[in-house]
Amino acid sequence: MKKIFFLILAIFIVSCSGNRSDTKRTPVLEVEGKFLYQDEIDQIIPATASIIDSADIAERYIKKWVTDVLIYENAKRNIDKLNDIERLVDEYRKSLIIHEYEQALIKQRLTDKVSEDELKRFYEIYKSRLISPENLIKGILLVVPKNAPQTDRVREWVRLSNTKSLENIEKYSLKNAISFDFFMNDWTPFTEILKKAPFRIEDSGAFIRTTNFAETSDSTKSYFLRITSALPSGQVEPYELAKDKISYILLNKKKSDFIIQFENDIYKDAVEEGTINYFKK
Repeated sequence: MKKIFFLILAIFIVSCSGNRSDTKRTPVLEVEGKFLYQDEIDQIIPATASIIDSADIAERYIKKWVTDVLIYENAKRNIDKLNDIERLVDEYRKSLIIHEYEQALIKQRLTDKVSEDELKRFYEIYKSRLISPENLIKGILLVVPKNAPQTDRVREWVRLSNTKSLENIEKYSLKNAISFDFFMNDWTPFTEILKKAPFRIEDSGAFIRTTNFAETSDSTKSYFLRITSALPSGQVEPYELAKDKISYILLNKKKSDFIIQFENDIYKDAVEEGTINYFKK
């Protein structure tokens, strides 16, 4: 009977919602002095939902709302540590407001940029701690159909990877390649390359240290890889790779220093202006 009641109530709510004024809240039900309003239910029902789906959504929402109110009110009557909870909620609210205020001050008064000199200075001092967690490479990866024309020439172009060869690869790729990844200027995780090419490798670190050119194939494609630079995991990250990380670190430090200084200034001003009233014991 309860399910039927909720279903009838939900259908009534959905079917009548279009006749309600937007400027007046219409109560649907009341439990323990708490009211559930029509607009609250309207908000959770998708515009594209059918009558049956809308009724089901409304039914579940009403049941959850009523259950939450009943449990909450019952808990307030029976829990012993209500005052402690209220204190914790108040502390959280205060912390949240302070945090939002300080973040607004940071946005107003601090730039989100770090100079190149600051970045390089940090890198030179702390680069021994900036260790790459993965194998990185620079190079190119060319994927072509297994029956693609001129594969001997393609192989040689990839192996050489000089200016003329790269021009040839680009022209060839327009008509024949499945994909052409050029990352000779960007350090790229070797794992990303292995997702695109089925090289069978036991030791990735040893492979990138000792390999300049590699080729493999599957039933439909041929893969040509040229490694122009390699950085095995555990090595110091190059500056261009560590740059964003350093910028993040320095910006967070500036924000932290700003907040500490701001809080110290607030306290100092209060002391100097006599805002703090101490009571004699």
